[in-house]
Amino acid sequence: MEITEVRVKLINNKDERLKAFCSMTLDNDFVIRDIKVIEGTNGYFVAMPSRKMSDHCPKCGGKNHLRAKFCNNCGASLGEDRAKKDSKGRMKLHADIAHPINAQCRQSIQEKIVEAFKKEVELSAQPGYKPVEFDEPDDDVPDEPA
Repeated sequence: MEITEVRVKLINNKDERLKAFCSMTLDNDFVIRDIKVIEGTNGYFVAMPSRKMSDHCPKCGGKNHLRAKFCNNCGASLGEDRAKKDSKGRMKLHADIAHPINAQCRQSIQEKIVEAFKKEVELSAQPGYKPVEFDEPDDDVPDEPA
């Protein structure tokens, strides 16, 4: 597997730890979007795309995220400890959508993305800088026949 492209969209919020959103292309064939670059205590790190965990209301069956105190559908009170806990005893509120299987792969991805992030930060200081756009149409995807 080769990382063939990394696109970085910088976030202009100086007080937050989230510094950028990225997309990563593998082998010119597969894209993973919504990868985050976060500033931690030991430098930048990469957080893979994830979704909020949810459960269903015991009264009406409505779907609610695990921090909700009341059902979005019927308003019933929801229990406090509905989330499973991880090995450190913390509530598991998010699940990865895509993630590396081993430490070597994670390290490789992190190095490439942090390198691309730092280059984008340098470019952003240049006059006439234009931020990367993620929602550009794909030129290589054929239009569907009418």
